Amino acid sequence: MEVGKKNENVVIDEKELEVAEKMAEEEKYQYVHKFKKPFQYDGKTFEELTFNWEKLTGYDGLAIENELLSLGKPVVIPSLSGDYLVRMAARASMDGIGEDMISAMPIRDYNKIRSEARSFLLKTEL
Repeated sequence: MEVGKKNENVVIDEKELEVAEKMAEEEKYQYVHKFKKPFQYDGKTFEELTFNWEKLTGYDGLAIENELLSLGKPVVIPSLSGDYLVRMAARASMDGIGEDMISAMPIRDYNKIRSEARSFLLKTEL
């Protein structure tokens, strides 16, 4: 469908499309995870968590790799390592959580957060 052209009673406004694309571009670096039921950990209750992937640096990646190496868990491909992804998510957390909290979550939440971290890594490798 061409921008600004009418098709099946739908009109796409060029300015709206531009704003939507910009928002999508900005949001790819942030993920808000909403729990189905509030999650309690260490005496605190969480209804949602925010992860800002953009705040991560190469130093974070190296620190995660070094931490895992010191635990005897070498990282070959970060996007395929659950240990790497969970630590990456903890560093990207805007709520100050650790990998221990992510690992203690119900598997549904753990997998979703891990998957978002993996998706971010895969997008940035292109």
